Amino acid sequence: MVSPLEAFYARVTHGQSTHGVGFGSLVPDPRGLLDLPAGFTYTAFSKTGDIMSDGNPVPGDHDGMAAFPGPKDTTILVRNHELSPDQINKFGVKASDSHKYDPLCLGGTTTLIVDKNGNLQQDYASLAGTYRNCAGGPTPWGSWISCEENTSTPAGNKLGDPRNVSKKHGYNFEVPVRGRLVKPIPLVAMGRFNHEAIAVDPVSGYIYQTEDRGDSCFYRFRPQQPRNLKAGGILEALVIKGMPTVNTSTGFLSKKGQPLAVEWVKLEDVDPVEDTLRQEAQTKGAAIFNRGEGAWYGNGLIYFVCTSGGEIGQGQIFAYNPVDDTLTLVIESERESELDNPDNITVAPFGDLFLCEDGNGEQFIVGVNAAGEIYKFARNAINTSEFAGVCFSPDGSKLFLNIQNPGITFCIQGAWG
Repeated sequence: MVSPLEAFYARVTHGQSTHGVGFGSLVPDPRGLLDLPAGFTYTAFSKTGDIMSDGNPVPGDHDGMAAFPGPKDTTILVRNHELSPDQINKFGVKASDSHKYDPLCLGGTTTLIVDKNGNLQQDYASLAGTYRNCAGGPTPWGSWISCEENTSTPAGNKLGDPRNVSKKHGYNFEVPVRGRLVKPIPLVAMGRFNHEAIAVDPVSGYIYQTEDRGDSCFYRFRPQQPRNLKAGGILEALVIKGMPTVNTSTGFLSKKGQPLAVEWVKLEDVDPVEDTLRQEAQTKGAAIFNRGEGAWYGNGLIYFVCTSGGEIGQGQIFAYNPVDDTLTLVIESERESELDNPDNITVAPFGDLFLCEDGNGEQFIVGVNAAGEIYKFARNAINTSEFAGVCFSPDGSKLFLNIQNPGITFCIQGAWG
Protein backbone atom coordinates (compact mmCIF):
# COMPACT_ATOMS: atom_id res chain seq x y z
CA MET A 1 0.00 0.00 0.00
CA VAL A 2 1.32 3.44 -0.96
CA SER A 3 1.24 5.85 1.96
CA PRO A 4 0.10 9.48 1.58
CA LEU A 5 3.68 10.70 1.87
CA GLU A 6 4.96 8.24 -0.72
CA ALA A 7 2.20 9.42 -3.04
CA PHE A 8 3.24 13.02 -2.37
CA TYR A 9 6.81 12.22 -3.38
CA ALA A 10 5.61 10.48 -6.55
CA ARG A 11 3.62 13.57 -7.57
CA VAL A 12 6.66 15.79 -7.10
CA THR A 13 8.85 13.41 -9.09
CA HIS A 14 6.41 13.42 -12.01
CA GLY A 15 5.92 17.19 -11.97
CA GLN A 16 2.31 16.97 -10.80
CA SER A 17 0.68 19.56 -8.60
CA THR A 18 0.71 18.73 -4.89
CA HIS A 19 -2.10 21.18 -4.10
CA GLY A 20 -5.31 19.37 -3.21
CA VAL A 21 -8.91 20.28 -2.56
CA GLY A 22 -9.20 18.00 0.45
CA PHE A 23 -12.63 18.47 2.05
CA GLY A 24 -13.25 21.77 0.27
CA SER A 25 -12.59 25.44 0.82
CA LEU A 26 -12.56 26.77 4.37
CA VAL A 27 -15.64 28.69 5.45
CA PRO A 28 -15.11 31.74 7.70
CA ASP A 29 -16.36 30.99 11.20
CA PRO A 30 -18.94 33.57 12.38
CA ARG A 31 -17.71 32.97 15.93
CA GLY A 32 -14.17 33.84 14.87
CA LEU A 33 -12.60 30.71 16.34
CA LEU A 34 -12.01 27.97 13.76
CA ASP A 35 -12.54 28.00 9.99
CA LEU A 36 -13.52 24.57 8.60
CA PRO A 37 -14.81 23.14 5.31
CA ALA A 38 -18.56 23.19 4.68
CA GLY A 39 -20.33 20.30 6.40
CA PHE A 40 -18.03 20.25 9.42
CA THR A 41 -18.97 21.58 12.85
CA TYR A 42 -17.15 21.95 16.13
CA THR A 43 -17.68 22.28 19.84
CA ALA A 44 -15.14 24.26 21.89
CA PHE A 45 -14.51 23.51 25.54
CA SER A 46 -12.05 23.29 28.43
CA LYS A 47 -10.73 26.80 27.88
CA THR A 48 -7.90 28.17 30.01
CA GLY A 49 -9.34 29.50 33.25
CA ASP A 50 -12.62 27.57 33.08
CA ILE A 51 -13.32 25.65 36.29
CA MET A 52 -12.77 21.91 35.93
CA SER A 53 -14.64 19.07 37.58
CA ASP A 54 -11.96 18.92 40.30
CA GLY A 55 -12.66 22.55 41.23
CA ASN A 56 -9.43 23.95 39.78
CA PRO A 57 -9.00 26.21 36.73
CA VAL A 58 -8.08 24.72 33.37
CA PRO A 59 -4.30 25.18 32.99
CA GLY A 60 -2.88 27.17 30.08
CA ASP A 61 -0.78 26.36 27.02
CA HIS A 62 -2.68 23.32 25.70
CA ASP A 63 -0.33 21.11 23.71
CA GLY A 64 0.05 17.43 22.75
CA MET A 65 -2.94 15.13 23.22
CA ALA A 66 -4.35 11.69 22.41
CA ALA A 67 -7.80 10.10 22.44
CA PHE A 68 -8.78 6.78 24.04
CA PRO A 69 -12.04 4.79 24.24
CA GLY A 70 -14.09 5.43 27.37
CA PRO A 71 -17.23 3.86 28.88
CA LYS A 72 -20.70 4.44 27.40
CA ASP A 73 -19.48 5.73 24.01
CA THR A 74 -17.30 8.41 25.57
CA THR A 75 -13.83 9.47 24.46
CA ILE A 76 -11.10 10.12 27.01
CA LEU A 77 -8.51 12.76 26.13
CA VAL A 78 -5.21 13.20 27.94
CA ARG A 79 -3.78 16.66 27.23
CA ASN A 80 -0.40 18.25 27.92
CA HIS A 81 0.22 21.77 29.24
CA GLU A 82 3.50 23.29 28.09
CA LEU A 83 4.12 25.48 31.13
CA SER A 84 7.38 26.72 32.65
CA PRO A 85 7.82 27.57 36.35
CA ASP A 86 8.26 31.28 35.56
CA GLN A 87 4.83 31.54 33.89
CA ILE A 88 3.25 32.57 37.18
CA ASN A 89 0.82 34.83 35.31
CA LYS A 90 -0.77 31.71 33.79
CA PHE A 91 -2.93 28.98 35.28
CA GLY A 92 -0.74 25.98 36.13
CA VAL A 93 -1.76 22.41 36.90
CA LYS A 94 -3.05 22.52 40.49
CA ALA A 95 -2.22 19.77 42.98
CA SER A 96 -0.83 19.37 46.47
CA ASP A 97 2.95 19.34 46.69
CA SER A 98 2.80 15.64 47.59
CA HIS A 99 1.19 14.95 44.19
CA LYS A 100 3.71 17.01 42.22
CA TYR A 101 6.98 15.78 40.78
CA ASP A 102 8.53 19.21 41.45
CA PRO A 103 6.54 21.68 43.59
CA LEU A 104 8.19 24.59 41.73
CA CYS A 105 6.83 23.54 38.32
CA LEU A 106 3.47 24.33 36.72
CA GLY A 107 3.25 21.82 33.87
CA GLY A 108 1.54 18.47 33.59
CA THR A 109 -1.56 16.94 32.04
CA THR A 110 -5.32 17.13 32.33
CA THR A 111 -7.80 14.40 31.44
CA LEU A 112 -11.07 15.14 29.66
CA ILE A 113 -14.12 12.91 29.14
CA VAL A 114 -16.20 13.79 26.07
CA ASP A 115 -19.62 12.28 25.29
CA LYS A 116 -20.70 10.79 21.96
CA ASN A 117 -22.05 14.16 20.81
CA GLY A 118 -18.74 15.93 21.37
CA ASN A 119 -19.66 17.66 24.62
CA LEU A 120 -17.40 17.82 27.66
CA GLN A 121 -18.55 15.72 30.64
CA GLN A 122 -15.57 15.98 33.00
CA ASP A 123 -12.05 17.39 33.14
CA TYR A 124 -9.45 17.15 35.88
CA ALA A 125 -5.71 17.22 36.56
CA SER A 126 -3.87 13.93 36.02
CA LEU A 127 -0.13 14.82 36.22
CA ALA A 128 1.42 17.78 38.04
CA GLY A 129 4.74 19.41 38.85
CA THR A 130 6.51 18.82 35.56
CA TYR A 131 8.29 21.24 33.19
CA ARG A 132 7.09 22.18 29.69
CA ASN A 133 5.01 19.12 28.80
CA CYS A 134 5.10 19.68 25.08
CA ALA A 135 4.02 16.53 23.28
CA GLY A 136 4.20 12.82 24.00
CA GLY A 137 2.18 9.94 22.62
CA PRO A 138 -0.35 7.19 23.34
CA THR A 139 0.57 3.60 24.16
CA PRO A 140 -1.33 0.52 22.94
CA TRP A 141 -1.90 -0.51 26.58
CA GLY A 142 -4.01 2.52 27.49
CA SER A 143 -1.74 5.25 28.77
CA TRP A 144 -0.26 8.55 27.69
CA ILE A 145 3.48 9.27 27.80
CA SER A 146 3.97 12.95 28.63
CA CYS A 147 7.34 14.44 27.67
CA GLU A 148 9.28 17.24 29.34
CA GLU A 149 10.84 19.67 26.89
CA ASN A 150 13.39 21.01 29.34
CA THR A 151 16.54 19.75 31.06
CA SER A 152 16.83 22.12 34.02
CA THR A 153 18.47 20.93 37.25
CA PRO A 154 18.83 22.48 40.71
CA ALA A 155 22.53 22.95 39.95
CA GLY A 156 21.54 25.67 37.50
CA ASN A 157 19.39 27.61 39.97
CA LYS A 158 20.12 31.30 40.55
CA LEU A 159 19.09 33.41 43.50
CA GLY A 160 15.61 34.80 42.91
CA ASP A 161 15.24 33.24 39.44
CA PRO A 162 11.58 32.26 38.86
CA ARG A 163 12.78 29.39 36.66
CA ASN A 164 14.47 27.59 39.57
CA VAL A 165 13.62 23.92 40.06
CA SER A 166 13.95 21.47 42.93
CA LYS A 167 14.57 18.31 40.86
CA LYS A 168 16.24 17.26 37.62
CA HIS A 169 14.04 17.52 34.54
CA GLY A 170 14.11 16.16 31.02
CA TYR A 171 12.11 12.97 31.53
CA ASN A 172 9.02 11.14 30.33
CA PHE A 173 6.10 10.37 32.65
CA GLU A 174 3.36 7.77 32.13
CA VAL A 175 -0.26 8.78 32.75
CA PRO A 176 -2.92 6.03 32.82
CA VAL A 177 -6.07 6.85 30.88
CA ARG A 178 -8.29 5.88 33.80
CA GLY A 179 -7.92 7.49 37.19
CA ARG A 180 -7.16 10.88 38.66
CA LEU A 181 -3.80 12.33 39.69
CA VAL A 182 -0.97 9.90 39.02
CA LYS A 183 2.11 9.65 41.22
CA PRO A 184 4.78 11.26 39.00
CA ILE A 185 7.61 8.79 38.42
CA PRO A 186 10.28 9.81 35.88
CA LEU A 187 11.04 7.12 33.31
CA VAL A 188 14.79 7.62 33.62
CA ALA A 189 15.82 4.74 31.36
CA MET A 190 14.08 6.42 28.42
CA GLY A 191 16.71 9.14 28.58
CA ARG A 192 17.12 12.63 29.98
CA PHE A 193 17.00 15.11 27.12
CA ASN A 194 14.83 17.83 25.56
CA HIS A 195 11.94 15.46 24.87
CA GLU A 196 9.19 16.22 22.39
CA ALA A 197 7.10 13.22 21.30
CA ILE A 198 6.98 9.43 21.29
CA ALA A 199 5.39 6.80 19.07
CA VAL A 200 5.00 3.12 19.94
CA ASP A 201 5.33 0.28 17.45
CA PRO A 202 2.49 -2.01 18.60
CA VAL A 203 4.18 -5.07 17.10
CA SER A 204 7.50 -4.87 18.93
CA GLY A 205 6.52 -2.57 21.79
CA TYR A 206 9.56 -0.40 21.02
CA ILE A 207 9.13 3.31 21.68
CA TYR A 208 10.54 5.93 19.31
CA GLN A 209 11.37 9.40 20.62
CA THR A 210 12.05 12.83 19.16
CA GLU A 211 14.17 15.62 20.61
CA ASP A 212 13.44 19.33 20.09
CA ARG A 213 16.93 20.65 19.40
CA GLY A 214 18.53 22.08 16.28
CA ASP A 215 21.06 19.23 16.50
CA SER A 216 18.74 16.54 17.82
CA CYS A 217 18.79 12.77 17.41
CA PHE A 218 16.08 10.15 16.92
CA TYR A 219 15.90 7.57 19.72
CA ARG A 220 14.54 4.08 20.26
CA PHE A 221 13.72 2.60 23.66
CA ARG A 222 13.47 -1.17 23.99
CA PRO A 223 11.64 -1.94 27.26
CA GLN A 224 12.96 -4.75 29.43
CA GLN A 225 9.39 -5.80 30.23
CA PRO A 226 6.45 -5.25 27.86
CA ARG A 227 4.09 -2.52 29.08
CA ASN A 228 6.22 -1.89 32.19
CA LEU A 229 8.39 1.09 31.33
CA LYS A 230 9.46 1.59 34.94
CA ALA A 231 11.40 -1.70 34.72
CA GLY A 232 13.93 -0.03 32.42
CA GLY A 233 15.32 -1.07 29.08
CA ILE A 234 17.86 -0.17 26.40
CA LEU A 235 18.09 3.28 24.81
CA GLU A 236 19.49 3.61 21.29
CA ALA A 237 20.00 6.27 18.62
CA LEU A 238 19.47 6.00 14.87
CA VAL A 239 22.48 5.91 12.54
CA ILE A 240 22.10 6.02 8.75
CA LYS A 241 24.41 3.36 7.32
CA GLY A 242 27.33 4.79 5.35
CA MET A 243 26.48 8.33 6.52
CA PRO A 244 27.88 8.72 10.04
CA THR A 245 26.67 11.81 11.94
CA VAL A 246 24.99 13.17 8.80
CA ASN A 247 23.02 16.39 9.17
CA THR A 248 19.68 15.58 7.54
CA SER A 249 18.47 19.19 7.58
CA THR A 250 20.31 20.56 4.56
CA GLY A 251 21.63 18.90 1.45
CA PHE A 252 19.29 15.99 2.05
CA LEU A 253 16.64 16.90 -0.52
CA SER A 254 18.34 14.69 -3.12
CA LYS A 255 17.65 11.72 -0.84
CA LYS A 256 13.88 12.35 -0.76
CA GLY A 257 11.90 9.22 -1.43
CA GLN A 258 14.89 6.92 -1.01
CA PRO A 259 14.63 4.32 1.78
CA LEU A 260 17.99 4.50 3.55
CA ALA A 261 19.23 1.56 5.61
CA VAL A 262 19.77 2.36 9.27
CA GLU A 263 21.21 0.78 12.38
CA TRP A 264 20.98 1.59 16.06
CA VAL A 265 23.75 2.36 18.56
CA LYS A 266 23.35 1.76 22.27
CA LEU A 267 23.66 4.73 24.61
CA GLU A 268 25.29 4.25 28.00
CA ASP A 269 24.85 7.51 29.95
CA VAL A 270 21.08 7.80 29.63
CA ASP A 271 20.75 10.13 32.63
CA PRO A 272 23.62 12.59 32.09
CA VAL A 273 24.37 15.41 34.49
CA GLU A 274 24.24 17.91 31.63
CA ASP A 275 22.13 17.87 28.44
CA THR A 276 24.68 15.73 26.59
CA LEU A 277 22.82 12.60 25.51
CA ARG A 278 22.76 13.63 21.85
CA GLN A 279 26.51 14.29 21.99
CA GLU A 280 27.19 10.70 23.05
CA ALA A 281 24.89 9.54 20.26
CA GLN A 282 26.63 11.64 17.63
CA THR A 283 30.10 10.45 18.64
CA LYS A 284 28.75 7.00 17.76
CA GLY A 285 27.52 8.15 14.34
CA ALA A 286 23.91 9.11 15.09
CA ALA A 287 22.14 11.18 12.44
CA ILE A 288 21.32 14.83 13.23
CA PHE A 289 17.82 16.26 12.78
CA ASN A 290 16.67 19.88 13.00
CA ARG A 291 14.10 20.06 15.80
CA GLY A 292 12.49 16.65 15.95
CA GLU A 293 8.92 17.23 17.11
CA GLY A 294 5.66 15.38 16.38
CA ALA A 295 5.66 11.59 16.07
CA TRP A 296 2.90 9.06 15.35
CA TYR A 297 2.52 5.41 14.40
CA GLY A 298 0.30 4.64 11.39
CA ASN A 299 0.27 2.76 8.09
CA GLY A 300 2.89 0.45 9.63
CA LEU A 301 5.38 3.33 9.88
CA ILE A 302 6.76 5.66 12.52
CA TYR A 303 6.29 9.18 11.17
CA PHE A 304 8.20 12.05 12.76
CA VAL A 305 8.43 15.74 12.03
CA CYS A 306 11.48 17.99 11.95
CA THR A 307 9.90 21.40 12.39
CA SER A 308 12.84 23.51 11.17
CA GLY A 309 14.41 21.00 8.81
CA GLY A 310 15.00 21.45 5.11
CA GLU A 311 16.79 23.82 2.77
CA ILE A 312 14.47 26.72 3.64
CA GLY A 313 13.94 25.66 7.25
CA GLN A 314 10.17 25.16 6.88
CA GLY A 315 9.98 21.52 7.90
CA GLN A 316 10.56 17.92 6.96
CA ILE A 317 8.68 14.67 7.58
CA PHE A 318 10.48 11.36 7.85
CA ALA A 319 9.09 7.83 7.97
CA TYR A 320 10.90 5.00 9.71
CA ASN A 321 9.95 1.49 8.61
CA PRO A 322 10.50 -0.93 11.53
CA VAL A 323 10.08 -3.97 9.30
CA ASP A 324 12.99 -3.33 6.94
CA ASP A 325 14.87 -0.88 9.18
CA THR A 326 14.88 2.02 6.73
CA LEU A 327 14.39 5.77 6.98
CA THR A 328 12.81 7.86 4.23
CA LEU A 329 12.54 11.62 3.84
CA VAL A 330 9.04 11.86 2.41
CA ILE A 331 8.21 15.56 2.60
CA GLU A 332 10.37 18.64 2.69
CA SER A 333 8.56 21.97 2.59
CA GLU A 334 9.83 24.07 -0.30
CA ARG A 335 7.28 26.87 0.17
CA GLU A 336 5.94 28.40 3.37
CA SER A 337 2.50 28.68 1.76
CA GLU A 338 2.47 24.90 1.26
CA LEU A 339 3.67 23.80 4.69
CA ASP A 340 4.76 26.20 7.44
CA ASN A 341 6.84 24.55 10.19
CA PRO A 342 4.73 21.46 10.95
CA ASP A 343 4.77 20.22 14.54
CA ASN A 344 2.27 17.65 15.92
CA ILE A 345 1.15 14.91 13.53
CA THR A 346 -1.49 12.18 13.48
CA VAL A 347 -2.68 9.54 11.03
CA ALA A 348 -6.40 9.53 10.27
CA PRO A 349 -8.37 6.25 10.31
CA PHE A 350 -8.86 6.72 6.56
CA GLY A 351 -5.11 7.06 5.96
CA ASP A 352 -4.58 10.81 5.54
CA LEU A 353 -1.97 12.61 7.59
CA PHE A 354 -2.93 15.67 9.62
CA LEU A 355 -0.22 18.16 10.56
CA CYS A 356 -0.33 21.08 13.02
CA GLU A 357 1.46 24.18 11.81
CA ASP A 358 3.62 26.17 14.23
CA GLY A 359 5.12 28.84 12.02
CA ASN A 360 4.62 32.45 11.05
CA GLY A 361 1.37 34.23 10.28
CA GLU A 362 -1.80 32.22 9.71
CA GLN A 363 -1.77 28.71 11.15
CA PHE A 364 -3.51 25.73 9.57
CA ILE A 365 -4.20 22.06 10.09
CA VAL A 366 -2.74 20.63 6.90
CA GLY A 367 -3.79 17.28 5.44
CA VAL A 368 -1.96 14.94 3.07
CA ASN A 369 -4.27 12.50 1.27
CA ALA A 370 -3.76 9.13 -0.40
CA ALA A 371 -3.21 10.85 -3.75
CA GLY A 372 -0.25 12.75 -2.28
CA GLU A 373 -2.05 16.09 -2.30
CA ILE A 374 -1.65 18.69 0.45
CA TYR A 375 -4.76 20.56 1.55
CA LYS A 376 -5.85 22.95 4.29
CA PHE A 377 -8.38 21.47 6.69
CA ALA A 378 -8.68 24.08 9.45
CA ARG A 379 -7.53 27.64 10.13
CA ASN A 380 -6.92 29.34 13.45
CA ALA A 381 -9.32 32.29 13.16
CA ILE A 382 -8.46 33.71 16.61
CA ASN A 383 -4.79 34.63 16.27
CA THR A 384 -1.47 33.23 15.05
CA SER A 385 -0.97 30.76 17.91
CA GLU A 386 0.04 27.23 17.00
CA PHE A 387 -2.25 24.26 16.60
CA ALA A 388 -1.41 21.23 18.76
CA GLY A 389 -2.72 17.88 19.96
CA VAL A 390 -4.43 16.77 16.75
CA CYS A 391 -5.91 13.26 17.14
CA PHE A 392 -8.93 11.21 16.11
CA SER A 393 -11.40 9.49 18.40
CA PRO A 394 -11.01 5.68 18.44
CA ASP A 395 -14.13 5.26 16.27
CA GLY A 396 -12.85 7.81 13.75
CA SER A 397 -15.92 10.04 13.97
CA LYS A 398 -14.31 13.01 15.73
CA LEU A 399 -11.13 15.03 15.34
CA PHE A 400 -9.77 16.75 18.42
CA LEU A 401 -7.23 19.55 18.45
CA ASN A 402 -5.99 22.46 20.54
CA ILE A 403 -5.13 26.07 19.90
CA GLN A 404 -2.33 26.61 22.40
CA ASN A 405 -3.13 30.21 23.29
CA PRO A 406 -5.55 31.28 24.63
CA GLY A 407 -5.92 27.53 25.28
CA ILE A 408 -9.01 25.90 23.75
CA THR A 409 -9.83 22.30 22.86
CA PHE A 410 -12.05 21.55 19.86
CA CYS A 411 -14.07 18.51 18.84
CA ILE A 412 -14.73 18.48 15.08
CA GLN A 413 -17.36 16.32 13.39
CA GLY A 414 -18.47 15.95 9.80
CA ALA A 415 -18.46 13.76 6.71
CA TRP A 416 -14.94 12.35 6.77
CA GLY A 417 -15.47 10.10 3.77
